[in-house]
Amino acid sequence: MKYLGLDLGTRTLGVSISDITKTIATAYGTIRFEEDNYEKAISKLSTIMEKEPIEKIILGFPKNMNGTVGPRALVTLEFKKKLEDTFKIPVEMQDERLSTKEASGYMIKADISRKKRKQKIDSLAANIILQTYLDKRKD
Repeated sequence: MKYLGLDLGTRTLGVSISDITKTIATAYGTIRFEEDNYEKAISKLSTIMEKEPIEKIILGFPKNMNGTVGPRALVTLEFKKKLEDTFKIPVEMQDERLSTKEASGYMIKADISRKKRKQKIDSLAANIILQTYLDKRKD
């Protein structure tokens, strides 16, 4: 069984997946949907869930830099509930502060063009979220 990492945006859902040992996260792709149409995102996610043996979802939790819960975090909590209701597996929250900035930094260092960075940023952010979670489990 594997873990699925998710980075929720207003029009995108970055997806990453662990290996079966739950040691390494790999970027899986990006699901695109109309702004705030989270039902569509879940519908598209269902296709992945049917293909992969997922036992847990790790969802990025966008807290404010001071640790408080703002409007985006509240939307993410609602999405968490929808995921749990739809897939009937545990969904854990992982602090995602600066994950997108970190992902962007990696791609700039790798000299990836701005256009390609825009296409890959969400799945790489999801990858960072999931890898952070996996690394915390080892301690």
